[in-house]
Amino acid sequence: MARHRFKPRYRGVAWASIGVGGSVAVVSVIAGFVMLPLLTGAAGVALGAAYFASPTWRLAVTTDDTGLEVGSPTRRRFRIAWGDIKKVIASPSTSSCFVDGGEPAKSLLVPGVGAPAPYDLEDRPGLVAAILAHVPADRVETVELLELVGSPPKPTAT
Repeated sequence: MARHRFKPRYRGVAWASIGVGGSVAVVSVIAGFVMLPLLTGAAGVALGAAYFASPTWRLAVTTDDTGLEVGSPTRRRFRIAWGDIKKVIASPSTSSCFVDGGEPAKSLLVPGVGAPAPYDLEDRPGLVAAILAHVPADRVETVELLELVGSPPKPTAT
């Protein structure tokens, strides 16, 4: 049984929010408790801290011989057996894939490098390999990039 935790992808933005917000709040205090910068700075610190404290970072994808499960230690979001997966669109070169569980609530995106997802997953290549090893080959579509799925083909030079 392998466990792949969700990780925050935009840590730099959250740290910048905390740093800039804290700096603005300190300057406000030094300047005599100017209220607007103090509140703005405190909001920056609070928003950055809230990002890191999000319950999303307690979620994990767990794989075993029977299927995959997404959930936290206290609550299961969904579990799907390998045989119930309708389709997997995978990009081995970017270690990303989309698992179609038949309905949106039972589907999973494993985002690759540079994907516009707010989260990443621990040991992404291992998770993608486990998914591809368990899902029958006739349900797997391999692509170069997930972003190109469903887009019109590029014209070829003649």
